[in-house]
Amino acid sequence: MKSIPAFAAFLLFGSMTAAQQTRSNEGIHAACPIMHQSDSDLNHRGEQGMGFSQTATTHHFLVKPDGGVIQVEVNDASDAGQLADVRMHLHHIAAAFQQGDFDIPMFVHDTTPPGEPEMKALRGQIHYTVEETKTGGRVVISSINKDAVEAVHQFLIFQIQEHKTGDPLQVP
Repeated sequence: MKSIPAFAAFLLFGSMTAAQQTRSNEGIHAACPIMHQSDSDLNHRGEQGMGFSQTATTHHFLVKPDGGVIQVEVNDASDAGQLADVRMHLHHIAAAFQQGDFDIPMFVHDTTPPGEPEMKALRGQIHYTVEETKTGGRVVISSINKDAVEAVHQFLIFQIQEHKTGDPLQVP
């Protein structure tokens, strides 16, 4: 009967190791403060901060050689209200970021995203352009300053991991 507690400990340790390996494979690190948040908390704050449904839209964060892209599309192209809200948010966020205001991502993620302090400090060297698409839009972020580009990459990679978009984490 002594082998039953040992077997139970083995199973517990094995499942904990597997769970840690799974989190590691998903790019979630133990040092990441957001790991303790549930997806529903993130979605709830996202809806509050962004002003549109997180489940009725699809986010993408693309890392580019000169910066990157924040893209949001509505899942139902006939949802004119969501579409208007997404586009309004993208215009708002581009203007706010240009001014060094990162309050919305800090609220949504309940932390300071990596790269944000540098993006704020280098805001005069980063350009934000809004492009509307048929089902939403995107904020194109660009710079010729290598430190600014690195900060944008850190910020976008954090977004990819937090929102679990599955977008590539490397510069193409």
